[in-house]
Amino acid sequence: MAVKPVVLVVMDGVGFSKTGLGDAVSMANTPTLDKLLKECPNTSLKAHGDAVGLPSDDDMGNSEVGHNALGCGQIYSQGAKLVNECIESGKMFSSDTWNELVGNCTANGSTMHFIGLLSDGNVHSNIHHLETMIEKAKEMGVKKVRCHVLLDGRDVPATSALQYVDELEAKMASLNDDTFDAKIASGGGRMKITMDRYQADWNMVEAGWNTHVHGKGRQFATAADAINTYREELGVIDQDLPAFVIAENGEPVGKIQDNDSVVLFNFRGDRAIELSMAFDQPDFDKFDRGQMPKVVYAGMLQYDGDLNLPKKYLVNPPEITNTLSEVLVKNGLRQYAVSETQKYGHVTYFWNGNKSEKFSEELETFKEIPSDKVSFDERPWMKSAEITDDLIEAIKSGKYDFLRCNYPNGDMVGHTGNLDATIIGVESVDLGLTRLLKAADECNCTVIITADHGNADEMLEKNKKGEIQVRTAHSLNRVPFIIWDKDTKFEIKDGSFGLANVAPTVAKLLGVEAPACWEECMIK
Repeated sequence: MAVKPVVLVVMDGVGFSKTGLGDAVSMANTPTLDKLLKECPNTSLKAHGDAVGLPSDDDMGNSEVGHNALGCGQIYSQGAKLVNECIESGKMFSSDTWNELVGNCTANGSTMHFIGLLSDGNVHSNIHHLETMIEKAKEMGVKKVRCHVLLDGRDVPATSALQYVDELEAKMASLNDDTFDAKIASGGGRMKITMDRYQADWNMVEAGWNTHVHGKGRQFATAADAINTYREELGVIDQDLPAFVIAENGEPVGKIQDNDSVVLFNFRGDRAIELSMAFDQPDFDKFDRGQMPKVVYAGMLQYDGDLNLPKKYLVNPPEITNTLSEVLVKNGLRQYAVSETQKYGHVTYFWNGNKSEKFSEELETFKEIPSDKVSFDERPWMKSAEITDDLIEAIKSGKYDFLRCNYPNGDMVGHTGNLDATIIGVESVDLGLTRLLKAADECNCTVIITADHGNADEMLEKNKKGEIQVRTAHSLNRVPFIIWDKDTKFEIKDGSFGLANVAPTVAKLLGVEAPACWEECMIK
């Protein structure tokens, strides 16, 4: 047993606002968080840009790269940066997978399809990657391209879809000629079709499958027509727009058929795994795929190395080694991880360096609490009480040296754009902290409270006209790092730290030597 157990709490999406615009964290009644920040050793951590391996400080962090950094103590090239490097070096277009995708189309006179999130949010995808691939496909002899666009409004402004549709349409128009035909074929909001995660709602994936593959759904002449019509009829933001199919003379322009090639151009894994399962697994049984087309399918990255999903991919993911979990297992320390479905993979898969399997069945225990299948602003407390109950039980069992949990509320409710609900979500997390700290004191534990990125701290923003509008994306704000211990007053070093500094700090608290490749420990 370690000298003293360490409990790490990730308040997902809770940062320190710089603008004060829609700061649900400050607006919430959080007596415990306020007390911790006033009385305990604390600092703020950088959770975006180069601190988590993204291209620039204009790139907001996300839960995936955030938990990678938290769990491995190092900074790896991630997401957009990884793909950018592969495109710029030419490696993507010289890869066996890209050449197989293209060769399949040129040999069969078939279509290359691109499915993915249409924005420049740099969290799941980037429209510029798509544009480059379409251009390269034409250059290499592909005659027909169809795009199946998922509308964002989450990592970018809530009603910005037309901006990206117009950009893509203009790009394709500049390439189209007698030898090349590119069109948008289908689409819909990211929270309505295709981009489910952690197998929380297979109905979303089935709806996307039928839309993209079979061309089933409400038909429109253009994507812009679909967006404008749905906005007028339903009054919802981009992420919640229903599915649509582009048709000419009543026929879908881009069903996926035998001998076609299909690329899922999202680079983030969590919301790409289920569609990859549907395309890749012969024994897939989550829904009826109907007439299954025989295609060459590839992802932008391999989204899960342990599950080998997908089998073909364009960019090799970062090979994350020497994670905190590996180090603790090597030292014989026992770990416990818990969250609800929406963030369960973040304290397990992403935390362990994008690995589904445990490093040790004996020393690692994972607990998933099923999330409610409702809009999170309808139940903004989510499963915070159940997570707290479970973690307290694990603490009191005395079995574990290092315990971690994720409270999703600040992020998942924050993404809905509902400020009042997000305030309740933040308050729910604070109630959980109150109970956890009491249990930690009773069981003589050290507690670290932090976050993976901001979101709830910036629910409003000014648009280009200077008008205040709802913000549903992550923020670029720093996040808290607090140490609570009833007996020991730790001293935090001077310096500017990021999420990757957390793992070495945990290691020191547990009396474990950190690998030389890790970032600096934050405590003296």
